[in-house]
Amino acid sequence: MTSTVNPVDERAARAPEFPMARAAGCPFDPPPALRDLQQEGPLARVRLWDGSTPWLVTRYADQRALLGDPRVSADIHRPGYPRQAPMPPGGTGVSFILKDDPEHARLRRMVTAPFAIKRVEAMRPGVQKIVDDLIDELLAGPNPVDLVEAFALPVPSLVICQLLGVPYTDHDFFQDNSKVIINRNVTPEQRSAAHGNLIEYLDGLMGEKIARPVDDLLSGLAERVTAGELSRNEAAQMGVLLLIAGHETTANMIALGTLALFEHPGQLALLRDTDDRRLIASAVEELLRYLHITHSGRRRVAMADIEIGGEVIRAGEGLILANDIANRDPGMFAEPDRLDLRRDARRHVAFGFGVHQCLGQPLARMELQVVYGTLYRRIPTLRPATELERIPFKHDGSVYGVYELPVTW
Repeated sequence: MTSTVNPVDERAARAPEFPMARAAGCPFDPPPALRDLQQEGPLARVRLWDGSTPWLVTRYADQRALLGDPRVSADIHRPGYPRQAPMPPGGTGVSFILKDDPEHARLRRMVTAPFAIKRVEAMRPGVQKIVDDLIDELLAGPNPVDLVEAFALPVPSLVICQLLGVPYTDHDFFQDNSKVIINRNVTPEQRSAAHGNLIEYLDGLMGEKIARPVDDLLSGLAERVTAGELSRNEAAQMGVLLLIAGHETTANMIALGTLALFEHPGQLALLRDTDDRRLIASAVEELLRYLHITHSGRRRVAMADIEIGGEVIRAGEGLILANDIANRDPGMFAEPDRLDLRRDARRHVAFGFGVHQCLGQPLARMELQVVYGTLYRRIPTLRPATELERIPFKHDGSVYGVYELPVTW
C-alpha cells in the first residue's frame, strides 16, 4: 500500500525545537544540531514555542539570496511570520525593521543620516576619548574588576546616549528594561511592561526635544513630529529601537570578543602589538563573523512560492535565517571554525543583507575598532580573573554574550 504522507508534513512532525542548545565547553561555536542541519541540506523544518514549523535556512548563499528577495517579507503581522514569542496583551507598536517597503523605507530614511559613514567617522575622536577615559578609570580602580560593568556596557551606552540625546544618568533604567525585552524567558506581560516603560520614557524626552530642540538624533525626530511627517508614538518607537540596539549588541560584542581573544592568545597578540588600522578593521569583521551574537535568526515569511536548492518554500510559510551558522559555512569561509584576524571576512551576514540590513553597522564597526585597537594595547597584561567554566553566558536572551567577565592585569 502506498503511503500518502506528505514528506514536508513528515519533516514538520519530527522538527527539532528552535533555538537549539549550545554544546557544553564550546561557548563560541554554533549548536552542533545547527551544524548537522547545515550539512544535511539547504532547508529544514524547526518547531517554535507555538508549535509552528517554519523553514530554517542555514547556508550562507541561500540566506543572502532570500534576504535580497522582494518575495520575502519582514512584516511581523503577516500570517505565517515565525514570531519569537507571543504578542503581548493588546499588542505593542512595531518597529520599522518589522515592516516592509514603502513604509519601512519611509521611516528608515528619517534616521539614516546620523549613521552615514562620514558622520560616524567624525565621531571617532569622541569615542576614542570615551574609551581612553574608561580605561584610565579601570587602571585607577579595583583589580580584578568586571569588564562588562566597568567597560563593555559604558562604552556603547555613552556613545548612543550622546548620539540620541538621552541622559546617561538614566542608563540603569533603560538597560534594566532592555534586558527584559530581549529575554526569551519572560512573560508577554513582563515584556509589554518593559516596552511600555521605555516608550513612556522616550515619549517624555520627545516632548522636551519638541519644546527645546538641540543637535541630537531625537531632536531631529522631534522636528519630523512637528512637521507632521511622523507621529509622536512612531518617534518614540524608533527611539526605543535605537537605544536598545545601540548599546546591547555592541556591549556584548566587546565582552564576548575579549573573552574569545583570551582563548586565542596568538590572535590577541596581533591586536595588542599593532596600530595598523587595516588589521584592526579586519579583526573586527572576523570577530563579528566568528561570534555573531544574535542567535534567534532573522525572521521572514514568504509572499510567493520560492525554490531553494530543490526545495519549494510555499507562500505564507515562515523562514528563520540562522546567521550564526551561515557565518560558519565552509562553502563561504575556509576553515570557518578557526578565528583568524587576518581573514577577509567582510562578506559576513552579522549585519544582515538587503534593504533591512543593520542601520547602525557603521557606528558598531567604528566603536569596536576603537575598543579592540585600544584596550589590549593600553593594558597589555589584561587577562581573565577566573576559569572559562565559571563565566556566566547569556543563554536566555536573543543577544548572546556574558553577564560578567572578571579580568585582572
